[in-house]
Amino acid sequence: MAKPERPDVAPASIWRDPWQFIAFGFGSGAMRKAPGTWGTLVGLLFVPLLQLLPHWGYGLILLLGSLFGFWLCGKVSRDLGVHDHGGIVWDEIVGIWITLWLVPPGWHWLLAGFVLFRVLDILKPWPISWVDRHVHGGVGIMLDDLLAGIAAWGLLHGLVWLFG
Repeated sequence: MAKPERPDVAPASIWRDPWQFIAFGFGSGAMRKAPGTWGTLVGLLFVPLLQLLPHWGYGLILLLGSLFGFWLCGKVSRDLGVHDHGGIVWDEIVGIWITLWLVPPGWHWLLAGFVLFRVLDILKPWPISWVDRHVHGGVGIMLDDLLAGIAAWGLLHGLVWLFG
């Protein structure tokens, strides 16, 4: 497949191809400004439903969402001919789910988790930055966001412990 002329623009195929539609966060990754933030917001919409599950059920969703994401992000990246197209936001969706696992319900914890995850995903402190530069394919696309989610999860649970 030929490289797209504008890899920052979502291809029209995301509205026809179900795998691309999912990888692009059900269309949220097609936003021209801050697609990762929009994808994170879509992921955030699912969290109240995930919090209704038993802890092990939510954890199972995290595992399955991550494994599916390794495959999905790799497939869509290959289909588009662009490694880690900015519109691929399945990784942000799973990352925010990780951030908010086992967090008490409440809008303030959702907001705190959202902010922590976005800051870590954007700044990419070590080792997230190393993974972002050196791990490729679907695993690479997903792994930096999974690590950002784990780091945000730890920080958020520290806040819960201090202020919860």
